[in-house]
Amino acid sequence: MKPTRRLSLTPGTALGVIALFFALGGSAFAVGERIQSPSVAQQRCTNGAVRGVANVTGNPSQGIANIPDRFTSAGKLFARKFNCAGKAVQVRRVETGVFEVRFSGIAGASGVGSATGDAYATVEPAAGGAFKVTIHPAGRDDKVDLPFTIVVV
Repeated sequence: MKPTRRLSLTPGTALGVIALFFALGGSAFAVGERIQSPSVAQQRCTNGAVRGVANVTGNPSQGIANIPDRFTSAGKLFARKFNCAGKAVQVRRVETGVFEVRFSGIAGASGVGSATGDAYATVEPAAGGAFKVTIHPAGRDDKVDLPFTIVVV
């Protein structure tokens, strides 16, 4: 017959377990409070930080040429979007190969763009805090409707 082993809990072990419980619980509580605090969005929008990202792909079934001429934040038009202010990212199509992207709550930032395939994107400030993105095929001056990415800093 095998002797049974009894688990003994010493006062030091009990105190250590209780301290660990409170330490982990307190850290989780502090992190949760910080994430939900309204001041967190402001801290992420500091100078030098990435303030916004938009990967504009257009509607999967209709393509990028069917983006409306009014600002919209419809999720199906973006593969990915981020605004450090926690507000909307909006896009509209101005004309063939010319789009405007607006990051609500972000002002005075600069942006850089990239187009898919063998094309390039230029980004310049536009009225109302938006960014005008123009897509050109490499080596040509005409404009084309292609998916693009804009990063605002």
